Amino acid sequence: MPRQQTLGGVDRSRMRTTAAALTSLTALAAMSLVAGPAVAAPGAGPCTLTRTAAHHSLGLDSWNGAYPRPERTLNAVMVFLSFPDHHTTLTTEQLTADYFPATSDFFERASYGRFRLVPHPQKQWIEMPKPSAAYGIQRDWAPADRAAYLRDAVAGADPAVDFSQYDVVYFVADPEAPGVDSDATKVVNFEQPIRADGADLRRIVTVFEKHPPDRNVLAHETGHVFDLPDLYHRPSDGKGDWDTYVGDWDVMGSQFGMSPDLFAWQKWKLGWLDASQVDCVGSGSSLHTLQPLSAAPPPGGTGGTRLAVIRTGSGSAIAVEARGSAGNDGDTCTEGVLVYRVRNEASSGGGPIEVVDAHPDTEACWDRSVYPPLADAPLEVGETFTVPGERITIEVADRTQSGAYTVKITR
Repeated sequence: MPRQQTLGGVDRSRMRTTAAALTSLTALAAMSLVAGPAVAAPGAGPCTLTRTAAHHSLGLDSWNGAYPRPERTLNAVMVFLSFPDHHTTLTTEQLTADYFPATSDFFERASYGRFRLVPHPQKQWIEMPKPSAAYGIQRDWAPADRAAYLRDAVAGADPAVDFSQYDVVYFVADPEAPGVDSDATKVVNFEQPIRADGADLRRIVTVFEKHPPDRNVLAHETGHVFDLPDLYHRPSDGKGDWDTYVGDWDVMGSQFGMSPDLFAWQKWKLGWLDASQVDCVGSGSSLHTLQPLSAAPPPGGTGGTRLAVIRTGSGSAIAVEARGSAGNDGDTCTEGVLVYRVRNEASSGGGPIEVVDAHPDTEACWDRSVYPPLADAPLEVGETFTVPGERITIEVADRTQSGAYTVKITR
């Protein structure tokens, strides 16, 4: 995620612009963002869902223009923040290696090479003006404390960083500082963008991870920068299992998942799948050849059909895709045809995607899975499954030598 561009001097007008913009930080909202303009989405068709006002809606008919769409090379700056109450023994190079090239590689595989995230890590530490404990860093961060942290961080980094050169901004705190809480890592969205260096900063990824960090944690947070929702379910009392909606099957559900590749529906939203790779299922019976989601396409090819969609209402659909042990899913413990529900009106964390368990009476990989009951959710060859509450039956008839699944869908 890092990337480097250090300026030898600072233009006075640039500093005035940034200083004025920092006053808007008091209007921070951790999980809200004023809706951006709608941008037409390629490949919208009869099985897409419309984008709603839900936070990170999974509607596909348009793109929220407040977010960068990862269909090209995007540049990310990584700014490292130290504190006066702790002398870190870590180097910025060590922390850079915690996240890159792993995060860039994750997205390159997930996008089939259609998206490249180029990190530009700053080499120097930026010292914050207050001790780490003074900012009250924690998961459910007080808005005033969070605003003070970001205000000081932007002001401290501005002399060295031209924010207008970057699409993604990461602020990485010294993980050994006593007031740093790794559970506070998140994307902070602004109700009003911060104007810095002639550019609007709409969100900043605040990183407080331990060294070494959780696997794929930055891929998860960066997914929010591209308007992807949290797919986990946070219990209202803070207790219980967070992974009941999608288990291991998407990095936006859990960064620890064995099969963390993004769902085909999310790849379609991001522009990594074309309409030609999505089968819209009508009434009656139809056969579909589904290529495993993580399998790389052949040179010069699209990779074939990756998703079948059955609309079940104005704001809901059943999605069917194949998952195999390749690419980002190389550590999966089961392979087969995965079924899940999509709802466009469900907000981030509210169940916009829920995996349908084809084997509700069993579980798998209890020693590795984040949620064993869903680890064996996919259908295997020879199995037939009727989606609960729907008149939809899915039969996995065969698997070809290339690894593709032949699937019969009847509704």
